[in-house]
Amino acid sequence: MKALTAVATLALVGCAQPPKPLYQWEGYQPALYQHLKSDGADSGAQIQKLEAQLQKNAAAGAATPPGMRAHLALLYTRAGDDVAARRLLEEERASFPESAAYVDFLLKPKNKDAAQSAAATPPAAAASQSKI
Repeated sequence: MKALTAVATLALVGCAQPPKPLYQWEGYQPALYQHLKSDGADSGAQIQKLEAQLQKNAAAGAATPPGMRAHLALLYTRAGDDVAARRLLEEERASFPESAAYVDFLLKPKNKDAAQSAAATPPAAAASQSKI
């Protein structure tokens, strides 16, 4: 009886399927490797590959891995499409709340100090300072 139980247990364990991966990494890691290897030379092709992967993940109901949208946002920034980059960074923050501090840092205006000093200086004083 014990032998039969052992055989049945081994048969069930042997037929078990491996767990489904948490994220769909297909396409992302090779694209990232090629991007880094080429020093970011062909952003357009990278954008197309990663956008296709995002659409494939959405259609399959698979989770997009952390950093994929942020990397795509970097590529869009290099291509000059800041609107798409901002959208992707906000999606990254929504999907991975632990990235919020870094994403918020990336979304801050670049000339924050200049904007603050301009807001603090009255327009008449700013005009007189520029003439000096």
